[in-house]
Amino acid sequence: MRKQKLAEKKSSKKDISSKAGRRIRPNVKDKNLRAKSWAREWGDALLFAAIAAIIIRAFIVGAYRIPTPSMEDTLLTGDFLLVSKLHYGARTPMTVGIPLTSIYFSGFEVPWTRLPGFSDIKRNDIVVFNYPVEDVPISQKTNYIKRSVGIPGDTLEIRDKILYVNHEPEDRLAEYRQNYLVEVRERIRLSPTKVRAAGGELINASEQNYAVNMTAETASLMQEWPEVLRVEPFTYPDGADLFGRSPFAFARALTGNPDHMPQIVVPFSGQVVELNEENLPLYAELIRKYENNDLQVREGRVYINGQRSDSYTIQHDYYFMMGDNRDNSEDSRFWGFVPDNHVVGKAWVIYFSWDSDRYLPRFRRLLSLIH
Repeated sequence: MRKQKLAEKKSSKKDISSKAGRRIRPNVKDKNLRAKSWAREWGDALLFAAIAAIIIRAFIVGAYRIPTPSMEDTLLTGDFLLVSKLHYGARTPMTVGIPLTSIYFSGFEVPWTRLPGFSDIKRNDIVVFNYPVEDVPISQKTNYIKRSVGIPGDTLEIRDKILYVNHEPEDRLAEYRQNYLVEVRERIRLSPTKVRAAGGELINASEQNYAVNMTAETASLMQEWPEVLRVEPFTYPDGADLFGRSPFAFARALTGNPDHMPQIVVPFSGQVVELNEENLPLYAELIRKYENNDLQVREGRVYINGQRSDSYTIQHDYYFMMGDNRDNSEDSRFWGFVPDNHVVGKAWVIYFSWDSDRYLPRFRRLLSLIH
């Protein structure tokens, strides 16, 4: 009897210990459920963030970096920009590809439209657009940024480096950079450090003559230096046909050079242009490439989509883009007009800027509005 009671006590203790053990030991199934719940929450958060990023980038604002000096001093190499797609209206997707990458599937272009914006492109807006001359789908072309100096219907001409818009000289000339010829006194050298400190960039030197890239304001200051005899814009002579040797069809259609461009009208939707021997070279690529027509010339006659044509009605609005660093910019003077369907958005604000020469941020440029 006593042995039986002891056995019962031992058995009871064992049961209690076993029960206690079950209470203390974690439930593996619950732990796995909690882990799955945590992973799912993170997955949902990442998915939401990715979708939000795609929507923001496609329809609201995009981030871009300035890689070249073609817009100096307005935009500097190393500036990081936010570009508004709301101003002119965002484009719906034009190709099928992987979001947030440049990967796309060729041959799968989709119907697209431009959503309503709250502004048209105004003269002198700084615009991001797709580089027109590339032979890839529009949205996959390289992003360029320039100033819209000519809007649809404007008459443009360049004389002695000065752009005339509707027969009036542009009103922002003093803000732009260009190349100047600087002559100094005999046996005197122009200090590159002094030039840089004044805001200029020394390009070339030959005896007493220097080529300096700078603004008109810097040129006026340099004229007062004791070692300087004269400062004047470096201008190609009128009649020098540099455009004739250009690889771009638009430039070859003109006679002149970047400092002397003959008068042209920026095309606009609904404009009827006569097609003759004189102006056909100016419009042929536009009609073929940007307006998707088959244009052929047979026996001196123009055929568009198989029909003989003496005129053509423009379908798109176009823009004439130039860089603020006039002698250091490849722009519409060379490759021609920008169609409205190539416009990406309006340059809005500089959110960061990095000086690669000094390896320092340009703090004074942070959050600067672009105009």
